[in-house]
Amino acid sequence: MKQTIKQNRLALIAGIIFGVGLGLSQMIDRQRVLGFLDLAGNWDPTLLFVLGGAVAVTVISFRFVLNRNTPLLSAQFYVPTRQDIDWRLIAGAALFGIGWGIAGYCPGPGIAALATGDRNPVFFLLSMVAGMIVFNRYGQKQQQTKSKNTGPTE
Repeated sequence: MKQTIKQNRLALIAGIIFGVGLGLSQMIDRQRVLGFLDLAGNWDPTLLFVLGGAVAVTVISFRFVLNRNTPLLSAQFYVPTRQDIDWRLIAGAALFGIGWGIAGYCPGPGIAALATGDRNPVFFLLSMVAGMIVFNRYGQKQQQTKSKNTGPTE
């Protein structure tokens, strides 16, 4: 069996586990998320416990994972190396936060919430995809302009 088939199967299994976890923790319920963001009203701390659990698992597991020479199903680790903060990062984080606060979804729970049959996640995901398309077109034009002005990048 090819390595990519194993990787895709593992990614599918991980995605299913993630989606089930989102459902069990009720993070696909946009009211849970909006309740967490409503600090002045009826605050719901559920999301804080979910985030705390995720951070704890990451802190513990990354110590073991990153001690390996290579991942189980890949030739190398792909760890971010950039350490600068640019306008694209700030704008993206701001747009993400605004969208999360308005819709009550981020991408993972938005996809998992499709299983509820509600229309809200459909509208959210369509808006998210439209934003990705606009950004990709704008980002490509910006990168092409930057390359013309500065020459090839290394």
